[in-house]
Amino acid sequence: MNTPEGVMIATASDPLWDGGAICGKIFTVKCTGATNPVPHPCYDGKTVTVKIVDHCPGCGGTLDLSKEAFESIADPVAGVIKIEYW
Repeated sequence: MNTPEGVMIATASDPLWDGGAICGKIFTVKCTGATNPVPHPCYDGKTVTVKIVDHCPGCGGTLDLSKEAFESIADPVAGVIKIEYW
């Protein structure tokens, strides 16, 4: 998905969304592990910088990364990963 913000984007879950206050904020994201039995899901030490562009009510208290952002820090086969962001 290509947006005016580019492809390194993410959406925020309800707890983070805060009525839209987080929209437009920039975060650095790092993969910390898998949520399923995929060996070596994270690309060691890789981080990605993303811009929050939308609300994701079903994202379970975290961020949902664009395909491009996800694939820059983790193996796409992992599907869902654990992350740290700051």
